[in-house]
Amino acid sequence: MARRSVASSLTRAYTRGLRTLTKAATKVTLSNGRRIGAKIKRAAIAQNKPPPGPGDWIAGMALGPAGARRFHLYKPPGVASGEKLPLMVMLHGCGQTGRDFAISTRMNRLADRERFLVLYPEQDRIANPHGCWNWYETRSGKSRAEAATLLAAVDQVCLIYPVDREKIAVAGLSAGASMAVLMATHFPTRFKAVVMHSGVAPGAAQSSASALSAMRGQRTPAPSTAVGKAMGAALMGTTLPPMLVLHGEADSVVTPGNARSAAAIWATASGAQVGLDRMLQRGKRHPMRQTDYRRDGKVAVTLCEIKNLGHAWSGGLGSQPFSDASGPDATKLLWAFVSAQFAAGESA
Repeated sequence: MARRSVASSLTRAYTRGLRTLTKAATKVTLSNGRRIGAKIKRAAIAQNKPPPGPGDWIAGMALGPAGARRFHLYKPPGVASGEKLPLMVMLHGCGQTGRDFAISTRMNRLADRERFLVLYPEQDRIANPHGCWNWYETRSGKSRAEAATLLAAVDQVCLIYPVDREKIAVAGLSAGASMAVLMATHFPTRFKAVVMHSGVAPGAAQSSASALSAMRGQRTPAPSTAVGKAMGAALMGTTLPPMLVLHGEADSVVTPGNARSAAAIWATASGAQVGLDRMLQRGKRHPMRQTDYRRDGKVAVTLCEIKNLGHAWSGGLGSQPFSDASGPDATKLLWAFVSAQFAAGESA
């Protein structure tokens, strides 16, 4: 009898202890859940918050062959009735959002001063879990479908907002740079200029496996071969828009040789010849080697190789990932190049 009483006491004690542990564990779980939920909520609020700038940060969505893609359009303040503004399309890199890219590059601040619109398409994580544009999926046709969907975003913005359709340019960083070049390749008449910052040379990859090799510099096509693979029928009866190539010589993610290869490929397709290079440096910023490729006296490609710059937007906001404040200001370099092409189009 005593044994049953002891056993019963132990059972009751065990049950009480188990209840206490369960309650404690439940409290911890709920507390952790609330903390995680609050963290997610704060991140969502921060991501939806407009980047710095007095203009309008307008959300939208475009439908195309690759499905739906969100975008934001930055419109500077004080646009007059009937006024038409140039459009700068900015394609973010892997792991970034359009908002991240806007903050890093500070493009909106320049748009306020120079009076142009900025379109920031955003990759869907269902289409790519790392947020990369699928520029390399040429064999499957996925890259062309995505490029066409991005063009649908451009068309939608042109239809609704005051865009000067003769003054549209596209630029990107890393995967965004490679996609920008792909868009200019497939739709060369739609863009007056293309800017490639830290991207892979066109024609260097046709799948995800070959993309990694290309990034490491293990697949660098000869210019004449790449022209056929990357450009194909898109070049028939058309002229490629001028291209600005920016790349850090200390880039450990995308081998710097991709920049030289991209410049040579574009120059070959444009019938341009390489000129002399020159070293440029402003203040204490990283020095830069600039090389122009010209045809009939006009610049077809400008290559800027930046000393000591890694895989980052040159001259960007230093507090942001993939951004190096010590480099020459890529945002200003970009606009100087693009606006020169816009002006050339006006005088043609």
